[in-house]
Amino acid sequence: MASSFTKWLVAGVLTALAAAPAAAQGTVRRHLVYFRDKAGTPYSVTQPQAFLSARALARRTRQGIAVLPRDLPVTPAYVAQIRAVSGGPQVLYTSRWFNAAVVSCDSVTLRAITALPAVRSAVTLNRSFQALPAFTPPTQVVPSVSAATTARARYGKAYRQNEQIAAIAMHNAGYRGEGMQIAVFDAGFPGVDQISAMQPAFQEQRVVGTRNFVDGGTSVYLRNSHGTNCLAAIGGSQSGFYIGSAPKATFHLCITEDVNSEHPIEEANWLAAAEYADSSGVDVISSSLGYTDFDAPSTSYTYADMNGRNAISSRAATMAARVGMLVVNAAGNEGSNPWHYISAPADADSIMSVGAVDSLGNHAYFSSYGPTSDGRIKPTLSAMGFASAVLAPNGTAFRGSGTSYACPILAGMAAGFWQANPALTAQQVILALRSTATQANAPDNTMGYGIPNFVSAYNALHPNAPLSTEGPVIPSGVLGIYPNPSGAGPLTLVLPTTLRGQALTVRVLDARGAVVARKVLPATNFSETQLQLPALAKGAYTCEVSAGNTRQNVKFVQQ
Repeated sequence: MASSFTKWLVAGVLTALAAAPAAAQGTVRRHLVYFRDKAGTPYSVTQPQAFLSARALARRTRQGIAVLPRDLPVTPAYVAQIRAVSGGPQVLYTSRWFNAAVVSCDSVTLRAITALPAVRSAVTLNRSFQALPAFTPPTQVVPSVSAATTARARYGKAYRQNEQIAAIAMHNAGYRGEGMQIAVFDAGFPGVDQISAMQPAFQEQRVVGTRNFVDGGTSVYLRNSHGTNCLAAIGGSQSGFYIGSAPKATFHLCITEDVNSEHPIEEANWLAAAEYADSSGVDVISSSLGYTDFDAPSTSYTYADMNGRNAISSRAATMAARVGMLVVNAAGNEGSNPWHYISAPADADSIMSVGAVDSLGNHAYFSSYGPTSDGRIKPTLSAMGFASAVLAPNGTAFRGSGTSYACPILAGMAAGFWQANPALTAQQVILALRSTATQANAPDNTMGYGIPNFVSAYNALHPNAPLSTEGPVIPSGVLGIYPNPSGAGPLTLVLPTTLRGQALTVRVLDARGAVVARKVLPATNFSETQLQLPALAKGAYTCEVSAGNTRQNVKFVQQ
């Protein structure tokens, strides 16, 4: 198969991504139909709440981004005209930014559609469609969990990939992605709703949206496990086994990729997912997808097309950046192949394209090179993508390689950095991480601006209140708390086994012994639980946690 996505699975020494079983094909043609204008639209830029969520509008307001005519939905009457054409065309979804619709129909019907006065042009996106393969849920494996007395033990196999970019220090400072919304675009998420390291996201209702742009509908816990691997690198949260780079973030899961074939329809799916993410109020898009060549008869790209302006997905990524989302995309795994260069949409302007390095910070041989064909430096930044730790659908941790994994690892850290610096725009987040990365003074087209570091970037913005790179060391069998000293964010309690499995009563006492806060936390079998306290004055406090007849105390300092 001449799929760039599939080649990433082979040439980039990625593992555990077996192809889905073959399924019966039905001939389905999908086309991107462009409209001439948005005349007669019932929508208005002065009433954006009709098509954008309050969270989407708040994201734009914070960054000074106006709602423009390009944001208006397509004219409903034009969609109705297509549906009225004989031949039974199906309008699968529409695009606000491209003023277009993805339509399923045969060639005769397409000619009738392009003859409509409202239609400007149309391009065919695919020639066939792979039906949804049968899916067998994986047998779940209960991982062995350590006592989690050190950062290395708490993070398990994911320790180095987080430590390399100072994501552990970020977590210790109280920034784990709380309140940040991340959309993950991929080929499927089987097992995500079952594996233990992802259960906190479901228990805390942090998976808030799912969309399947390949098959339609909202079922996403199926198809290819690549998305499971990538999501876990961000959202995994099981202390003593595996912790991702933004374990407390909120997620939207979108299937855009069909690994059974490669055609531009998948780029149109990427576009539709980006517009869904925009309207939902997403902050960060993490996309470990790339496009260079397509299956016949679709026309493949050339390196000259990698200018950020030609590919559908690259144009979509640029639009996503313009409306204030931080787009993080894998650079590609073509570094040792004849193609050599980055793929679309990593060539897009104003996004963070991520290359891969090993645990020592050396360029991974397969990681795609820049520049873009118009001479811009790519990748933007690099993160650990060689022998990265990710999770399989059955819950086991394994090591795989590819910029596909470097991308979500860095996307989670970028989300936490934005959480810590909410006044920044998405473009300022990229600039802050880029300007303090390891190659900031001598960027190249191998690793871009180098490996970013949360602490370095944070301290550059907060020189009078710098963070430490040290993390807490919590003795086994006793109650722990971090970050300590604490700041404005939530605290995390590290629970000994005697405090698990029962509802917890928490009291916070000041230095005089007066109770300043009380909380009741639900029972958990996890070794960590979050504690959100009201604003506390600076000073020393005692946190008392009890469950049944067991009571333990731990002291902390509020800065």
